[in-house]
Amino acid sequence: MAANVRRVVLLGPAHRMLIRGLALPEAEVFETPLGRINLDIAGMEAIKPIPQVIVSNQAHALEHSLEVQLPFLQCLLPDFSLLPLLVGHTYDEVVAEVLETVWDGDETLIVISSDFSHHLPYALAQQVDNETVDAILSLHAPLDPDRACGSIPVDGLILAAQKHHLSPHLLDLRNSGDTAGAHDQVVGYAAIAFTEAHEHAN
Repeated sequence: MAANVRRVVLLGPAHRMLIRGLALPEAEVFETPLGRINLDIAGMEAIKPIPQVIVSNQAHALEHSLEVQLPFLQCLLPDFSLLPLLVGHTYDEVVAEVLETVWDGDETLIVISSDFSHHLPYALAQQVDNETVDAILSLHAPLDPDRACGSIPVDGLILAAQKHHLSPHLLDLRNSGDTAGAHDQVVGYAAIAFTEAHEHAN
């Protein structure tokens, strides 16, 4: 599967700047210590006519929700271009429209970056995050934004999954208390894959 991927559409919530809509960067390349990633210029141009899509280098300058995913993608994928979008105040239907515009075959991978619960005690975080996972696995939207900072892009993906008959599958669910963090205030994380039924069967 990874060998087929040639483009990654990466969406994450905007934390550092108020955005109305979805923000593209005005750049052609992203760079990490692992090397340069060419941006998908054609895909970026394809979604610019959507009214809520804007271009803002300022929005991307200090944002971490996308960049934390890049080293993983660079390690796992041999060669890909990137279409990065920060999601601000908008609607899940707009996110779904953007995804539909860039929807393609196996060569396109869509990644949504989001934390889950924040600053709850360990046991309560487990309960809350399990409820959020159950909502995603049942394709139930909208999510509570207090339980997932990327609720809007996740909601948009759920709408797209419903249209394209994709099934979500939980890969893992943890929080910061499971690694090196204390248990009094933790942050939740999950990995969920959306696939066609025959892909999961294989």
